[in-house]
Amino acid sequence: MGTSLIHIGLCSDYVFNIATMRRLRDASIALLVPLLIVLHLYIAPYTKVEESFNIQATHDIITYGIPFKNVNAYLKAHYDHLSFPGSVPRTFLGPLALAGLSRPFAWLVEGVDRQILGSNQNYLRCRASTDQEEPLVRAVLGLYNAFSILAFRNGIAHAFGSDTANWYILFQASQFHVMYYASRTLPNFFAFGISILALRSLIPSYVGSMKPPWRGIQEYRKALVLLTIIGVIFRSEIAILLGCHAAWLFFNKRLSPTKIVTSGLLGLAVGLGLTVTCDSFFWQKIPLWPELSGFIFNILQGRSAEWGTSPFHYYFTSSFPRLLLNPLTWLLCIPVALTTPALRDRALDMLVPNIAFVAIYSLQPHKEWRFVIYVLPPLTAVAAMGASWIWNRRTKSFLYRVFAMGLVASTLGTFVVSLGMLAISSSNYPGAEALNYLHAHMDGSQKVINVHMDTLSCMTGVTRFLQITPPKNGFASNGRTLWQYDKTENETQLLHPGFWDRFDYALTERPEKAIGGWKIIHSVDGFTGAQIVRPGETSRHRMGGDSLPTKPHPLTEDLWPGIGNAVYQSWLSVEDVMREWVTRGWWVQARMEPEIRILRSTKESVQKQPPKF
Repeated sequence: MGTSLIHIGLCSDYVFNIATMRRLRDASIALLVPLLIVLHLYIAPYTKVEESFNIQATHDIITYGIPFKNVNAYLKAHYDHLSFPGSVPRTFLGPLALAGLSRPFAWLVEGVDRQILGSNQNYLRCRASTDQEEPLVRAVLGLYNAFSILAFRNGIAHAFGSDTANWYILFQASQFHVMYYASRTLPNFFAFGISILALRSLIPSYVGSMKPPWRGIQEYRKALVLLTIIGVIFRSEIAILLGCHAAWLFFNKRLSPTKIVTSGLLGLAVGLGLTVTCDSFFWQKIPLWPELSGFIFNILQGRSAEWGTSPFHYYFTSSFPRLLLNPLTWLLCIPVALTTPALRDRALDMLVPNIAFVAIYSLQPHKEWRFVIYVLPPLTAVAAMGASWIWNRRTKSFLYRVFAMGLVASTLGTFVVSLGMLAISSSNYPGAEALNYLHAHMDGSQKVINVHMDTLSCMTGVTRFLQITPPKNGFASNGRTLWQYDKTENETQLLHPGFWDRFDYALTERPEKAIGGWKIIHSVDGFTGAQIVRPGETSRHRMGGDSLPTKPHPLTEDLWPGIGNAVYQSWLSVEDVMREWVTRGWWVQARMEPEIRILRSTKESVQKQPPKF
């Protein structure tokens, strides 16, 4: 009897240790998502024109607060959106939520250089504390999307097991677009996290037309409510995704028409109540529903076609291969999931409504991958189902073993490709680099500095977060320089000589357009394409330089000392290994050419006290 109890105890300990090791493995793999999102933010901390409305609005809410008296005058004096409204109004709900979530963290680290885009000591002497939060607010958005991805992963684990969930994370984390854009303030990525939570509630735990229990019905209804809300507030194309899922639930007898309609009406009421109330206030137009304005402008008036059109098959033949990135996900794993009887029904549950959404939306001539990004997690989950099936049978046949080895190799290769794309993408922000260079090299001797920033500068990273906030009294004092910025785009004004006389510096793509006496004091390179490095040639990374992709930015190093250099050295190691053992000396690097020039006026007032460049 005693021996039996000992055996039982040993077996229990063994089972416990195995279970613990599996939990640690699962947690370690899951951590890839938030870690990689933060890494992408760290390597590429700037934003571009597509993100400008939301990042500027978040800045204005954090910096200037929300007025409750003289509202119209206050918004016109301090907020950016009334001066640069864009083609159609956008909702303030995303920036408002982001500012609210970010503000407590900003207070906690008030004395830390949270901006990571400007910590040169000369720069710090003339800075205000409110211009430091851009990476902080982006980190909040990125971690919110990371949380949603992990919630979706947990739903997969519950429905299909931990092996499928782990393959899902490996595939998702190696996809460049999700990791890179998760922290970027595009309207699609405000909607992305909530859409994943909604689709998590639609993960098919119940196959075919099997009637789900009461809890399952509530999950389905919650999904429809959430999709309706984000469709009303953030992106109107989600209405098509909502309709496809509602039709699929009805077709499979999981929700009655009454429950579908009431769920949609509830989401519509909540979404409209939030967006009309908030946006009528910030835009000072009553009533205002921004997404309706965008729908009329882009769809009914067909104005989106002015940004280019693509053929019907674009999403299927171009976007999805680039989004999934790993070729075996769509060449091997998804076909395995669809042709395996044990997986087919639930794979179809996840594929059919999402593919139907993409097919219907393909009728719209103007196409961008971000319009269909919401279906990427379900597609990746189906690929993970196929990968898990192959992996768990790798010891049963030679063919499965070959497929399993191919999956490992292709996933590792996809991570390398994704990091290479990150390295290249980080060099796409010459406007931000130029403005930070100008700030960092001023010695504070000038009381007032006027800077003109041209269209390309503003499109490639310049935001209000990077601008030095003026003192509250609007005057230079206590050794601080008063910086004044101009973003004039009007061609008539730009052709008037008097316009240029008031500026001390200019950031411009074309120096010849600056009228008067100007001197180029610095040029900032930008990415202009890929370049082949032949065997025996030294890559740009090895030659050194100030504007290299993946090289630690001198301004990011100040916040997290050593991390940027570690990332840079790791990239060099990857390059060395790949060139020696895989590509036989061949390599691909970013081709960098001057894009933004920093000009200094040669007028007498500036020549008296030139900065030390």
